[in-house]
Amino acid sequence: MSSTTHDSPDCWPLSLTRKIEDFPIGNLLLRDHQKQVLLGLELSCQPKAWLDPLDIADFVASGKNSMVDPEGTVLAWKGDGADDANIFLAKASFVIRYPWDLIRANELHVGSLGESIIQGEIHPLAVMDGMVHLGPGSRILPGVVIEGNAVIGANCKIGPNCYLRGHTSIGDGCHIGQSVEIKNSLILSGTNVGHLSYVGDSVLGEKVNLGAGTMTSNLRHDGKNHRSMVDGVLVDTGRRKFGAILGDGAHTGINTSIYPGRKLWPNTSTRPAGVVQQDLIFS
Repeated sequence: MSSTTHDSPDCWPLSLTRKIEDFPIGNLLLRDHQKQVLLGLELSCQPKAWLDPLDIADFVASGKNSMVDPEGTVLAWKGDGADDANIFLAKASFVIRYPWDLIRANELHVGSLGESIIQGEIHPLAVMDGMVHLGPGSRILPGVVIEGNAVIGANCKIGPNCYLRGHTSIGDGCHIGQSVEIKNSLILSGTNVGHLSYVGDSVLGEKVNLGAGTMTSNLRHDGKNHRSMVDGVLVDTGRRKFGAILGDGAHTGINTSIYPGRKLWPNTSTRPAGVVQQDLIFS
């Protein structure tokens, strides 16, 4: 396996090229989210924990020594270490164990935006229906529709005629182009979804390129939760809608179709009209 592996197989392929605490959620590293929530408090936390501010406030007020998730994993603690006998049960905080947990964290963060911050340019013929954070040097072109909250980094080109919805975050230097739909997804910096593609409930790593007409499927015909292969075992994601996970530098050929819950390892690629029925893993 790659010498850059930072984590257990549970979060592959995303943790093959970075630690999960260094993964951007709404364009802010997980570790920096933690610092914001814990600012001024004498608390320590699990490096991969997503911390809800209300949980932390209730935990501090409770007088307990450790905050755990429903599975008993310690998320945060006071003093020198966790105390298994004096615990507070978190309601909305959790450990990011699997790639789809990042989608959940992004939903919570982007969905909580209270105001728009516009540092780039929005064309008069674009439609904004939600809170949008738009970075400097970024342009939203004619015909773009953003429905719901979105975070867009610096020096991005969005459009023309694309549709962003759900709680979507897009990193720096990305291009989301003609007739592209992005729904409830995380897209990291330097990634290109140029035209005629659909990305739903998915994570695209850095410098990913989707060939024209690439489609991610995110819904089972029977409406049941998706399952995804983790270290040889199918794991219930708990998600009714779940698309694809693409590692850094992955590329797809034109008209690629990706089954729900499939993962592409970093720097892998598909051929034109390829169908990804199983995880695409490098040797």
